[in-house]
Amino acid sequence: MADFQMHDQSTAPEGSAELLARSEQQNGRIPGLHATMAEAPGLLEGYQVLHQLFVDSSFDKDELTVVWQTANVEHSCHYCVPAHTGIAKAMKVDDAITEALREQTPLPNERLEALRTFTLAMIRERGNVDDDAVQAFLDAGFTQRQVLEVILGISQKVMSNYTNHLAQTPVDAPFEKFAWHGSSATV
Repeated sequence: MADFQMHDQSTAPEGSAELLARSEQQNGRIPGLHATMAEAPGLLEGYQVLHQLFVDSSFDKDELTVVWQTANVEHSCHYCVPAHTGIAKAMKVDDAITEALREQTPLPNERLEALRTFTLAMIRERGNVDDDAVQAFLDAGFTQRQVLEVILGISQKVMSNYTNHLAQTPVDAPFEKFAWHGSSATV
């Protein structure tokens, strides 16, 4: 496996130093994911832009967490599951939602479970979901806009999950207490 460098502002390639400064300003530190992505400025910028677009989508904090963690768990991302556990805590997402996502057990309400089911279908079927899957999502109270916003959230997570797999990004210190090693349950 290639040994990927984790950059700071002094080692970052041209085009990444400013992006890392933004990360540090927003997070109080440079997350390991961003330090790794900095090797490819377009990847880091794309990730940051997609992240903000997804945060600004029509999903609430619980729904954002469901899409993020569903993708993280499905992709077995050792870095993102703990990171999004800490992020969910900071967003004041109910711990029951976070634990159900981490352990792949039923979510506390049917609407969130419908969101997880649809997100999983989109990932597993690579977007080739049937009309029944879309209709079940819409019947749960979601909109066509949100069908497309699930794609936005999954796209963001593909960027981070795949980067972390390749680079074996170490979990950031603030999230080490939320370490995750997978679950034997399957939704």
